Amino acid sequence: MVSTNPSGIFAEYTKLITQFKLPGVDVAAFLESRRKDVEALAEANMTALAGVQQVSQKQVDIFRAKMTELQSLVSRLAKPESVGGAIAGEDVKNALQKAFIDMQELADAAYRAQTDSIAVVTKRFAEHVEEVKALVQVKK
Repeated sequence: MVSTNPSGIFAEYTKLITQFKLPGVDVAAFLESRRKDVEALAEANMTALAGVQQVSQKQVDIFRAKMTELQSLVSRLAKPESVGGAIAGEDVKNALQKAFIDMQELADAAYRAQTDSIAVVTKRFAEHVEEVKALVQVKK
């Protein structure tokens, strides 16, 4: 069975690369660069997961609040002394406006999570380019 443990996978990768002797290539630097790549991807995944959890929690909070509001509205309308349709219409309008604001907050939270994840990967990519430049330079 193949291991899915990141440390084990990287250890196998290291063993494979060190078998080959390539003139002019700093294997240790190459492996260090790959290790940083794996760490950056892990960090991006953790950032994305945190964002998904934040959006999910916000959805639960919004649902709970909307159900409480709906319960309150139904309770008020069920009373014989309730004022009627005009106030109920205003309550529905306010609830819809709040729902649109909540949806915008969810979209913003998802966008922030995605942006943060992409920033981690982009930063590592820029570092990787610099590392490759340094590895490829001819030693004098």
